[in-house]
Amino acid sequence: MTSFRTPEGRFTALPGYPFAPRYLDCQGLRIHYLDEGEGTPVLLLHGEPTWSYLYRKMIPPLVEAGYRCLAPDYVGFGKSDKVVDDNWYVIERHVESIRFFIEQLDLRDITMVVHDWGGPIGLRQAVDDPARFARLVILNTCLHHEGMLYSDAIRKWREVAVNRWDLPCGKAVRNTIRTPGLDLEAVAAAYDAPFPDAVSKAGARRFPWCLPFAQPIEGNAADQTRCFLALRAWNKPAHFLFSDSDPVFPLEAGRQWAAQVPRATFDAIEGAGHFLQEERGEQIAARMLARFAESGG
Repeated sequence: MTSFRTPEGRFTALPGYPFAPRYLDCQGLRIHYLDEGEGTPVLLLHGEPTWSYLYRKMIPPLVEAGYRCLAPDYVGFGKSDKVVDDNWYVIERHVESIRFFIEQLDLRDITMVVHDWGGPIGLRQAVDDPARFARLVILNTCLHHEGMLYSDAIRKWREVAVNRWDLPCGKAVRNTIRTPGLDLEAVAAAYDAPFPDAVSKAGARRFPWCLPFAQPIEGNAADQTRCFLALRAWNKPAHFLFSDSDPVFPLEAGRQWAAQVPRATFDAIEGAGHFLQEERGEQIAARMLARFAESGG
């Protein structure tokens, strides 16, 4: 297994990302993560083609409120090692590495925040080991299930990814942002930073390839469906926050999903696209804290 490690110099002076790097070895691969603050853990899981940088606006207010924020980069993303063989990347690999991360750090009473592919990866952890989790926060994501309608935006992104070796990662994030005043070039550069060349983008290429409607085995279609059904009996708080301008996971899809989870709340985040943490990170953190207080801390 050949892997690549992005030179640290590509991450210097990233705006709004002053956090100290931490590392964990997982079967010979170095996993990078952030670990900020003290208190009960908040586990922040990113998606495609992002990394822990996505949560930089949410971490400070959560830490100030007394939480310990942990944000790992999946293998193939961010500052973590990148296996260069595309075929290595199936969703179960990411599930296994995040399970390893949780168990190695012995995290308990976890508030788990998931976005995009973080949903199938993270919600699987909660369904399989619910005793470790206190609540869920679900942002712009889905779990495959019978009758699910995949958006045109999802299908288009898969078509781009499977037909393009040098995936435009930074551009993909930048082009979703509509909020005035954000430095779009800096945002694009930050999401391009982990990937100096096309070879290093194997993990990013494979996420859209693994979408369950096209690759049910590699995409863990059966386990995603199992988790979707299991959450109908979830007896702990679950807070859904979906943005109002995401063509990938539309607002109404999130609202319908939340209605099937017994203790769920639902918030519409106005004026944000798919990467709502970029446009409304501080607002999302504030809304989370308000929901936590409503549900008992």
